[in-house]
Amino acid sequence: MDGRVELCKAKDSLQQIGEESGNKTLMDLCIMSSKLAYENAKVVQRIVNHWEMHFVDFYDCWNDFQKENSTQVFILCDKPTDANLILISFRGTEPFDADDWSTDFDYSWYEIPKLGKVHMGFLEALGLGNRANTTTFKNHLLKKNGGDDPTNPSEGTESKIWDNSSDSEEPIIPPDMVKKSAYYAVRKKLRSLLKEHKNAKFVVTGHSLGGALAILFPTLLVLHEENEIMQRLLGVYTFGQPRIGNLQLGKFMEAQLEHPIPKYFRVVYCNDLVPRLPYDDKTFLYKHFGVCLYYDSFYNEKRTDEEPDPNFFGLRYVIPVHLNAAWELIRSMVMGYIYGPEYQEGWFSLCFRVFGLALPGIAAHCPTDYVNSVRLGSDRT
Repeated sequence: MDGRVELCKAKDSLQQIGEESGNKTLMDLCIMSSKLAYENAKVVQRIVNHWEMHFVDFYDCWNDFQKENSTQVFILCDKPTDANLILISFRGTEPFDADDWSTDFDYSWYEIPKLGKVHMGFLEALGLGNRANTTTFKNHLLKKNGGDDPTNPSEGTESKIWDNSSDSEEPIIPPDMVKKSAYYAVRKKLRSLLKEHKNAKFVVTGHSLGGALAILFPTLLVLHEENEIMQRLLGVYTFGQPRIGNLQLGKFMEAQLEHPIPKYFRVVYCNDLVPRLPYDDKTFLYKHFGVCLYYDSFYNEKRTDEEPDPNFFGLRYVIPVHLNAAWELIRSMVMGYIYGPEYQEGWFSLCFRVFGLALPGIAAHCPTDYVNSVRLGSDRT
């Protein structure tokens, strides 16, 4: 749908991105990495090498919501030695994977004392519990358990986390799931990388479902009191990210990520459906937090607390969103002539926009518009 692989800046300018957050060059690297996360490990490694960066690892981890290894994440450094930047990119929702979409549309939550309500499907995607036995969430989310490294547990820790078979003969969670948990695998590697690269800071990013996992990862680091790791956080950049929790969770994390400067940037394109999920009405109580960078269909940027029409599903929105989808289809046919060949959309992308005439919010979720927003919006801001 979007074959672009080149970064918008030369590598010499990328060497400075570890020095500040909110940087447009860093945002471009993040959206391109978020788009790249949809590819397999071989493609990811080849493109990272093409960027003249250092590919660290690719993880294919257990997702207990989908009951399969469907949580993918890769890590890169800007250079193999004395790196300034470590980037973690989570894969998002596959456009034609019903299981992935079911995670976005899931409304179940788990309440963590003093923290708030967290989307249960996203916790399961990180390998932190099983809704069939909710005590597994408690065990993972307690500091005394989740703060330890289950891949190298102290005496009694592993049995404490995984002893959930009291009501059945077989464990509900696969016994090797601890080794396949995206949260523990990434945290363990991040610790070693931060120790190896003394001056490096790290960024977490993702598109769609990947964006939800990207902000949930530092949330859990805070919960587990990983203060040394969090001191090295440069920023979190998400694109088309669904809501991950309630207002209490948002306020808790804003206190962690907005001082002394904002570190969490949530990019939303126009009528994208996914950032409006799950609903933030009186029934579901899900809320966004962080700095929202909103781009309209002309790629004009607006910095706000919340995207317009956070719950735009209703009769009064039907005509405007369909008219906008028609405009986006027309625009896609002339982008290459206006902005250059790299913005020319292929036949598959055009077909997807035709499909978007029926479901406008789905077509607007494509990474193509997020790449365009970051690159063209920065010129208009």
